Formats: sequence, structure tokens, C-alpha cells
Amino acid sequence: MANLQIDFAGIKSKNPFWLASGPPTNTGYQVQRAFEAGWGGAVWKTLGDPVINVTSRFSGLNYGGQRVAGFNNIELITDRPLEVNLREINETKKKFPDHVIIASLMVEPKQEKWHEIVKRVEDVGVDGLELNFGCPHGMAERGMGSASGQVPELVEKQTYWVKEAAETPVIVKLTPNITDITATAYAASQGGADAISLINTINSLMGVDLDTWHTIPNVAGKGTHGGYCGPAVKPIALSMVGECAKQPDINLPISGIGGIENWRDAAEFMLMGATGVQVCTAAMHHGFRIVEDMIDGLTNYLDEKGLDSVMDLVGQSVSKYMSWGDLDLNHKVVALINQDYCIHCNKCHIACEDTAHQCIEFFTDANGRRSLKVREEDCVGCNLCSIVCPAEGAIDMIDKPSDISMTWNERQRLLHTFGG
Repeated sequence: MANLQIDFAGIKSKNPFWLASGPPTNTGYQVQRAFEAGWGGAVWKTLGDPVINVTSRFSGLNYGGQRVAGFNNIELITDRPLEVNLREINETKKKFPDHVIIASLMVEPKQEKWHEIVKRVEDVGVDGLELNFGCPHGMAERGMGSASGQVPELVEKQTYWVKEAAETPVIVKLTPNITDITATAYAASQGGADAISLINTINSLMGVDLDTWHTIPNVAGKGTHGGYCGPAVKPIALSMVGECAKQPDINLPISGIGGIENWRDAAEFMLMGATGVQVCTAAMHHGFRIVEDMIDGLTNYLDEKGLDSVMDLVGQSVSKYMSWGDLDLNHKVVALINQDYCIHCNKCHIACEDTAHQCIEFFTDANGRRSLKVREEDCVGCNLCSIVCPAEGAIDMIDKPSDISMTWNERQRLLHTFGG
């Protein structure tokens, strides 16, 4: 059986599945329940000067029959006294010494504030610190959260201040609400960070009630922007993890966050460079016991692949993730309609005719039935027909490799060399 243990910036964890800082890690009771269910670690809900939260504060996006395809919240950091949180962290760590507890921290961008809170949380036995430079709402208006995380100079400076006082590994949690997340990841590395975690939530407004015209959610008829997460953000998170993983001047372990619901999602994040993953929305939707399927699924996957350790997955797909200019312009893919599986709904024809390249046409088959086929010479391999097709196996995308590879970058170099 494959080994799921990870070493993340020197922090040993029995498996790569951690709960992310948020509502599921608000109390010792919750974190202890999570550890009993099988989670390898938990990032405690962000500590700092306690705030007053509002109600209501959550909203969900349901799409295509799936509940909570996206999730929005306007909840802030802990609203419980720091002393209470520290006592419960200490109690939980004593009860579960083999599980990882990371303290998420957020204070004003002042050196003395960071030094003070670092000392207090490390005194109760945490395994590491996560600096929350990501929250896009509420705290950002106070100069913290993403207000700091969007400024590389502030990320570097505050990371350095924490490293001055810290004795445990320091993880910098990055905001996706920025043009280039690698700029702040690099700043974190320059500040001495031991690791980075990403992504935090995306700035968002979930919706507007068309009956009342109130925003969703609303507090006494008024609303504000919040943080967006859940399955819908996974592609954004996966891309940003990959961007950071492929930069040699960053070179930090990554904790992947964003839309992770099952072992498959976790495996994808690890292949794109994450050493471990953090989960929040899926636990809120389905409960802590989802980790059982995650553990079983990932173990079986590794066994099927013949891998001894989950660490063997880390970064294996990063070299395949590159700029558009490095893709082969001569490689060709074409669609093939499998008549045995086609249900004749004509969705592929409509999609291709109206919004793609008009290469799917009708013909009469040997049984006199009106069917569809692809004019291969006109197909550009855009994948749209296979994406909209509701019948499993009805459309395959077939590779037509070229004998000669040519990328855009290679083409430009040749043109420059020969003056074309």
C-alpha cells in the first residue's frame, strides 16, 4: 500500500489532506472531530484582534442541478478571544500530537504586532504559521488581508518580520486578486518564507435577488463583496499553483487550495506542484468524513500507478505546463463521431455550425437514417463538439501528429534569423 505521508517544508503529515483556515477550523471541538475523521492537519481559523461578524454571511451558487458549485462568504477572521483560541490549540495538539496544526495569522502591517502574535502562538505548540495575505473583504478595508497581499513589497517585508521571530516554518498564503500571483510568491521567497499556500478566495458578489433587489447575501438589506471559493474556482487555483511551481526563482513548497472536493482534485494539484492540499468548502458541504474517500481513493490510485509514495506525484506535470508560444503549431486533432453511440440530438452540429467551424454535416447512412459526420479537412480540433455532446463515447478527439514540430517561438526565431 502506498505511503501518503508528506514532508511539507519540514512539517511531517500523515497524509496530504489538511483543512484550510475557515469556518471548519474555528474551534478545538471542530478540529478534534476532523482529526478523528482522518484529516492529516488543520490550519486554524485566522487569529488576530477579534472582530465582530455580521449575519447573514454565506451564499451558494447552484448550477445544473449541483448545489454549491460556488460558495461566497463575507465572514472575517476569528471573533473569539485570542486566549481562548490559544488554549484550545494547546489542548488539541496535546490530544493529537501526530496531527499538524498550523496557526493562520493576520495583524496590522507592523513589526511589533507580528513579533507579538508569533511568540504567543508558537508558545502553545503549533507546527507552523500561515500568514493570511489573502482575504479580499472586510479585513482588506482595514489594511490587512489582500490589501497587504496585493503589494509585493508588503508581502516581503511582513514575511521578513515574521521570520525574525518565528521558530516554526512560515507559510505565506497568497491572494488571487492580483494580475500576476508569481510576483507576490517571489516576494514571499525573498522575505524568507519556507512555503506558500494558494489560492485564497476570489473577490466576488454572488448575486442579486430579483424580487427584493437586495444583494446576496444581505445584512438588513445591504450587502458587500465577499470571497468566492468552491468547485468553480478550481481551474483558476490550479493554474496559479502551476505558474508558481514552474518559476525557478520561487522554488518553495506549495500547499494547494481552491475547489478541492475529492482525491482526483488533490492528485491534480500535486501533479501541478503542490506538496499537499487544503480543503474548506467541500467539508462545509459534505462534512469531515469526506476525507475517508480521499484517503482511500488516493491510495488506490497510487497503487494502480505503481507508486510507493504520494510524494512521487509532486510536480510531475509542471514541465508540461508552458507558455502558448511553446506549443506545437503543426499538431492536429480532429473529431470523430461514433455512430454506435450517437443519440442524434444534433447538439454537436448546432454548436459547430453556429459558433465554431461549420465542419459537421448531415448524411444518410446505409439504413436510410439521417446522421452526422465530420469533414476532417475543415476540423480545427477545437473540442467544442465533444464538450457539448451528452452521450458518453459518441465523439472522440483523434490526434493527427505531424512529422515536423514547429512552435510560434521557434517560428519567430527562424524569421528573425533569416529576415523573413
